[in-house]
Amino acid sequence: MSFDSVQTLLDALGAGRMVVICDDEQDGEGVLLMAAERTDAEAVNFMAMHARGLICLGLGEAHCQRLGLDLMVPHSRAAHGLGFTCSIEARQGVTTGISAADRAHSIQVTVDPASTAFDIVQPGHVFPVQALPGGVMQRAGHVEAACDLARLAGFQPAATLVSILDEAGELARGEVLQDLAAQHGLPICSIAELIHYRILHEGTIRRGEQYPLSTRHGEFRVVSYQDTYQGQVHLALVCGDIDRARPTLVRVQALETLRDALGCDSEGAARQWNLDRSLAHIAAVGNGVLVLLAQRESGEALLEQLRLRSAGQPRPPHFPQRTLGIGAQILRDVGVRRMQLMSSPVPYKAVSGFELEVAEFVPYSGDAALAT
Repeated sequence: MSFDSVQTLLDALGAGRMVVICDDEQDGEGVLLMAAERTDAEAVNFMAMHARGLICLGLGEAHCQRLGLDLMVPHSRAAHGLGFTCSIEARQGVTTGISAADRAHSIQVTVDPASTAFDIVQPGHVFPVQALPGGVMQRAGHVEAACDLARLAGFQPAATLVSILDEAGELARGEVLQDLAAQHGLPICSIAELIHYRILHEGTIRRGEQYPLSTRHGEFRVVSYQDTYQGQVHLALVCGDIDRARPTLVRVQALETLRDALGCDSEGAARQWNLDRSLAHIAAVGNGVLVLLAQRESGEALLEQLRLRSAGQPRPPHFPQRTLGIGAQILRDVGVRRMQLMSSPVPYKAVSGFELEVAEFVPYSGDAALAT
């Protein structure tokens, strides 16, 4: 696919136009978006006619808190990555609420700095989605990308966006997105390019001190990183020297009580990498990086794992995209470029924006995996 530059998208958004942002894979999905502050009835009608997906309003966490917009389903972000709140509508100035003019008015009331929770009602015909702090540097998602682009174009970090569907009503990909953009003169870019743009200008982690660490598997050096948005401290455990030209053995994870503290495997499912097994394998190979994220395990997630185990049900595949941005920034900082990723194959969106490449996945395969 051929993409425009991020600056081209920012210029278009600044002029009140729409743009297309898509995943960096050749068959990635895409959304049509514009700055929420510039969204009018004509824009909403265009989105409904030509993109045809669900029209949403991306908002920052602080914005949602100011208006009292709580997540529709508690902890839904951990399961799906999206932070939908309850739908909304302007309290005044609308009729049915569904018309393009009514939805545009509701969006304008929502993004008006003078508005309060009293100025909107629930439910309604506008669907807010809460973006993660840090944007695409935290989660390589369309909502985060849309809010980032709006902010970088000089507006509030708030964007109106809609998924693009093809003629069959499925999510449009690849050439279909290119054709739509070309037909309507819309600039198009990838999330990977946006991440790369932000790396050159911004960042969401700050490197701290480095320490030697003796583990039961051998010697590592630990580099600390502070999350500038959430204040958490993440760790990179590095073994050996990192060569950018060669694939590096990599594991990225947060601590889980059952898997890492108690060493439990999911009932009825293949054994998996945990903290101890990962460190042992990296030490046995003599080269690699384990990134330990300070992501907190929710009580609900722990109870759900216990319920699944007691019922003899395998744990469903789970990869929180929100971990990609932090882990990728850390890996890039310690010198990793090509990865032998200790994981079952999972879709890593926009990883190329961090100048990283997954050369191969390395699923856990028992004691043989620990052989040198």
